[in-house]
Amino acid sequence: MITSIVESIHAVPAAEWEHLARPAGLYLSHRWLAGEEEDPTATSTYALVRDLAGTLLAAAPLHLVRDEPNDSYRPENVLPPHLRPRVIAGARRGYHNTPLTAPGLDPGRQDLCLTLLRDAARGFADRQGTTHWWPYLTAPAAARLAPLYPDPALHLEDDALIPLPGTGIDDYISSLPSQRRVGVRRERRAFAAHALDVRRQVLADCFEDAGVLLAGHQQDHGHDRDGIDAMTGLLKRQATAMGSEARVVAAYDRDRMIGFCLYYHYGATTWIRAVALDREHPAPHLYFNLMYYLPVEDAYAHGTTAVHAGMTTIEAKRRRGAEVSGLYALTDTPAPDTPAPDTTVPGPPGGPGTA
Repeated sequence: MITSIVESIHAVPAAEWEHLARPAGLYLSHRWLAGEEEDPTATSTYALVRDLAGTLLAAAPLHLVRDEPNDSYRPENVLPPHLRPRVIAGARRGYHNTPLTAPGLDPGRQDLCLTLLRDAARGFADRQGTTHWWPYLTAPAAARLAPLYPDPALHLEDDALIPLPGTGIDDYISSLPSQRRVGVRRERRAFAAHALDVRRQVLADCFEDAGVLLAGHQQDHGHDRDGIDAMTGLLKRQATAMGSEARVVAAYDRDRMIGFCLYYHYGATTWIRAVALDREHPAPHLYFNLMYYLPVEDAYAHGTTAVHAGMTTIEAKRRRGAEVSGLYALTDTPAPDTPAPDTTVPGPPGGPGTA
């Protein structure tokens, strides 16, 4: 097998990359990673493993982080004090990570591919005077990678995935326990009775209004750096990169957006990316309809079989049918003779960007 490093996702044909990424998830897709390359807070490269015929067998993005605006991806917030890696292996966003390997690889070749990816990440980080880590690995990914790292996998969070049985939202509701079925139907009726204008649109058509709401949501949760300009810029970048794949369902009172959900249909899953509400303009069960029921309707229409609901408020998601699994981190440690990494790398000209 041959290992190489390329400096842009555009150096890999999209179809070749997607053969590995589509089973893995949105945040490792070719188009998503192309958009993330525009983020000035990190420099991205890509480790590739090919066989002698040139077939791509395994891959991993490698992100050298200059300035991490997301607290949940800052090593000092989630890792033990002696671990401060500055290279992220795999997905840098979305709280869903796995190494990419070709479908159908036998266990021996898969293990060799993972070892080569680990070595490539280790070598890349070493050249930057630091170490690497894999944040928010799925449980299967952590189990596959753990034998290659010195420390056990560290549990970070829990993750929620809502299966969608049958062919429509009534099938989803019927799959819930009886008490929950009653509650979901009540929440849908009360929301519908409020007679808001529900619009389904592409993000490019509404990122400014959504950015205002998202900034308020972030600041309500203590993320003071995530102001309107930062959140509008983030959504504009996603809209440009993802085009018609960036879908929004939003509730309007006349011409005023009072809540939205941004999501993506990718592979067999609908991925919830962001939900935000105008807290000064409440409506009955607005959050539950934007977070769950309206995206579920669109997921069925699109033909996906699950909704990725992500981290936080896990019990509320479990009550709405979610299956819950762990998310883990694996971290490399410096060799005994390696000096402590420099954690004061300057940002790019013009100051840090947003994530």
